[in-house]
Amino acid sequence: MLRLGRLALPSVLLVSLTLVACSKGEADGRAAFDVVAKVNDREIQANELKTVLEHGNAVPGLANGRADEKVLERLIDQELMVQQARDRRLDKDPRVLYSIEAARREILARAYLEQVTNESVPPSEAEVAAFYRDNPALFAERRIYSLQELQLPPMGERFDQLRLLVEQATDLQQVTDWLDAERIAYHRVSAVKPAEELPLENLPAFARMKDGQMALSQSDKGVSLIHLAASHLKPIGEQEARPLIERYISNSRKVELARSELKRLRAGAEIEYAQGGEPEVDAARLALEHHQGAAE
Repeated sequence: MLRLGRLALPSVLLVSLTLVACSKGEADGRAAFDVVAKVNDREIQANELKTVLEHGNAVPGLANGRADEKVLERLIDQELMVQQARDRRLDKDPRVLYSIEAARREILARAYLEQVTNESVPPSEAEVAAFYRDNPALFAERRIYSLQELQLPPMGERFDQLRLLVEQATDLQQVTDWLDAERIAYHRVSAVKPAEELPLENLPAFARMKDGQMALSQSDKGVSLIHLAASHLKPIGEQEARPLIERYISNSRKVELARSELKRLRAGAEIEYAQGGEPEVDAARLALEHHQGAAE
């Protein structure tokens, strides 16, 4: 369905940040959490275990108690290695310090964007209904597609020959026979995909295709030939689609909020490049990586 992707932080980073926070809290005299384990002279507290579990790093397929045990054992193993790293003064190694600082910067930047985008307005009933109505290929006329793709290298002038052949061919076998005869390499991929797993921007084109039809496209990287071997209808009702649409619209709004905020920050900042002028960058890259889920 229209799933929203969430860029999960690596468990090592989450745990390392938690360890730092706990040690600082104890040093500042704040109330300590319950101790769940002790590794040499270092206590592992309950909030560290809770943080890892809440961020989706529990072992899948296990009951909560069993998952807690697995994660705790992972924390113990990690603490043993951290202690050895400190004994060898790896925490003073410039490469390690750089990695820690880079992780800290990324986490803080994401936390800021998350706070900003949490101000987005939830979609209204009318917006959800309009999205359902305007995207029949995803819902009311949703299809399951059996696809075959031929991936070819750039063909240059021979692309016109291939295009003419595809227009005249009655099946994919005729195309592959020609490619074999011409000694043109290709890679065949087959897949069965529901509409929501196709790129949203290409879905209208797929919806217009009839069974047996082929579509050809090219880019700098090569040529793609899509053959719709078969398809069948499997619609989704509006009530079933509602939570999926709400998440998708909310995610889109967060992406736009993050993009606008980054543009605002750049416009108000003094940014100087050492040499070579300003590179071509997407100012919203971080926002998109953090908030934009794949519309699968």
